[in-house]
This record gives sequence, structure tokens and C-alpha cells, in this order.
Amino acid sequence: MPVDSTQQKQHYQNIHAVYEDHYYDAQSMAFRERFYYDPLFDGVDLNDCAIADLACGSGHNSLALLRRFPRAALTGFDISTAACEDYQRNVGRPCFEVDLTRPLVNPGIFDAVMVVGGLHHCVTDLPTALSNIAMMLKPGGRLLMLEPNRAFVLELARRLWYHLDKYFDAATERALIHSELLALAGPRFVLEKLTYYGGPGYFLISQSLLFRIPKPVKRAISPTLMVVERAFNRLPSHWLHPYFVARWVRSSST
Repeated sequence: MPVDSTQQKQHYQNIHAVYEDHYYDAQSMAFRERFYYDPLFDGVDLNDCAIADLACGSGHNSLALLRRFPRAALTGFDISTAACEDYQRNVGRPCFEVDLTRPLVNPGIFDAVMVVGGLHHCVTDLPTALSNIAMMLKPGGRLLMLEPNRAFVLELARRLWYHLDKYFDAATERALIHSELLALAGPRFVLEKLTYYGGPGYFLISQSLLFRIPKPVKRAISPTLMVVERAFNRLPSHWLHPYFVARWVRSSST
């Protein structure tokens, strides 16, 4: 039976406040700056570009982008009404309430699209989500993404957690295999960059909500974990890392 996407919308409306508290505190943002945004934005100049932030949440990823590229023009898109309201208040830019698993009508044309942990929430219809993104991008425009890696060695444990933990909606989200995702996108995109990341700090700092880690404990363990994370990310095997960072370029031939 098809999953009604309103189920996911209601889920994220319900957890928006606690998600915001755990995923965007000072320690989580320090982790994101070093291990999300540095690799995501490495080697690109997004100044004077029109950029769509998909699954934008309250706008923290957009604000990080603006710190690096202050002349970028951001537009947010999210399934949650509360997130869209927060985005407009925090970023001062428009934000539109959309479901990426349904065809979009005139969402705008952008030089780049950014999605940080959003595509794995679109597994009920990834082809439609990818078609929407392709429609939003100019030929030669970039898609910058960060998503959980389904080839991770502990994927079975993660999948079980998705089913047991109230902060996940197992029916509408799962980790992704990059090669399958790129194949699903077809000739509309070509790969520019792919890197795998993540170690203990990913789970205990960035994903601290999973383990209900109290804030004082998180503050105490974060400095050591940041050092460990830098070392762990040097390991070359993709199955050791729980997420990937990829950049795709919109093909001009399709």
C-alpha cells in the first residue's frame, strides 16, 4: 500500500522542536562546520548564485552557506510548516512548503541545489524527487548533497533503530547507496565528487538525539570526539563510514 506523505509531514511537525534542540546546538554545529560543510563546499564558489536549500529545516545549513558565500541568494523548501516559518525568520529569505515526492509546479530555476540529509526522506518516490531537482537546476548547475550511507557496516542496526525509535518514520526514510541513487537519476546528472565520512563523533555529537545524550555530557565528550573523528575519516573503506558527501552537475544534454 502506498505511504501517504502527509504521515511524514505530521511526524516532522511533531518532532521539530526537539530535533532543533539536539541537531543544531553549539557542539553539533561545530561538527557540521568541520565534517559536513567543509567537504560539501570545498572547491566551489557560490557567491552571486541562486541556491535552493531542499529539506531546509530552520535554515542552519543556509546560514552556514551564507557565512562562506555572503552574496548567495537562498530559497528554502521544506515539508514542515513550522520549519518554513523558522527558516524565513532565521535566514530572512522565502521558504516554500513542498513535498519533494510529488511533482512540483514552477519551483524556480537555480544555479545550485543543496540537500543535507533530505533525499533519504524521499524514498517513497525518489524518481520524482530527482526529477524535481533536475527541473530546478540550470544546465551545468550543481547538486550538493549529504546523505546516510546504506553500505555502512552497521546498516542493519541503523535500520532496526529506524523501526524502534519514535524520532524516525521508518516507512518514509532509509539510508541510500550512492551508486544506485546516481543510476536512478540517469543521464541528467554526472558525478563531480564523492567522499565518505563519519565515525564515533557522527553518532555521539551530530546524532546525539539517537542516544538521548544529555547536553552536559555532550559538551564534555565533544572535544575528544572531534579529534577522533578527524583520524577516523582518513580510513579509506566506504563501508566504515555512515554518510557520504557528493556533488553532481546537471547535464546540458537532457
